[in-house]
Amino acid sequence: MRRFFITLTAILLTAGCTRGLVIDTTYSSRNHDSRVQYVVLHYTSSGFDRSLSSLTQGGVSSHYLIAEQPPTVYRLVEENRRAWHAGDSSWQGRTWLNSTSIGIELVHPGYTDTPAGRVWHPWSQAQIQALIPLLADILQRHDLDPGRVVGHSDIAAQRKVDPGPLFPWHLLAEANVAIWPAAHRVTAYREELAGRAPPIAWFQQHLQSFGYDVPRSGELDKATRNVIAAFQMRFRPHGHDGEPDGETAAILAALVPNAATSPLWCKPVVNPSALPYGAPLPLCSPPGQAY
Repeated sequence: MRRFFITLTAILLTAGCTRGLVIDTTYSSRNHDSRVQYVVLHYTSSGFDRSLSSLTQGGVSSHYLIAEQPPTVYRLVEENRRAWHAGDSSWQGRTWLNSTSIGIELVHPGYTDTPAGRVWHPWSQAQIQALIPLLADILQRHDLDPGRVVGHSDIAAQRKVDPGPLFPWHLLAEANVAIWPAAHRVTAYREELAGRAPPIAWFQQHLQSFGYDVPRSGELDKATRNVIAAFQMRFRPHGHDGEPDGETAAILAALVPNAATSPLWCKPVVNPSALPYGAPLPLCSPPGQAY
């Protein structure tokens, strides 16, 4: 009898091991969302063959690669897996965005440094037209708004410049897969500033509100210049020197709610044309002070 029980126990244990882990999926929570919070756009700085080799055999990767000719979309990493495309990065307070983003690399040379200066290469219209439906599909599936599409230079402004100043963000915005400032708002803020610019502290505060990792020193240090340049490359590509000028301020104010109601914002010049010829415009006043 004792041998019978020992044998029966062994059979049951063996059956239990064969069955393995069993998980009951009868119930599920409705309190969840996608782990994907952002889509990051890059250029590869090289041709297709080298790009494909780097992204599949090297130490970096991306979820998608878009070839230039023909403009083919390749999936290299499943979206539920982490790709290594963002590196040391930050956006809207989140850091190391590999874990929370989808990376899209576009085959593109980037720029060429020449004796006459840096020359940026144009983008293929067909390649952009291949990107737009991919972005639309990703945003829809992960329930993301167009503001969650960013460039590598946005999330890593101190070390990256892709996708560069010639990248057609406005075309993506027209397709509702990215954002762009409303022209009438930019014009209104430019007229309100009348050639002036708010202090550096204003830029730092609202660039951070928009999403950038920027110092809050109140000084125009190198890191702040890099962030301003990244913002300008995206939203004012004709001039991206990192200078905190009035046009850049107007664009930023058009993108960040309440930025133009900050105490650091320039007080309006009621009638600039009434000022004496050559007279300097009133400076932006410090908080709590009038002109």
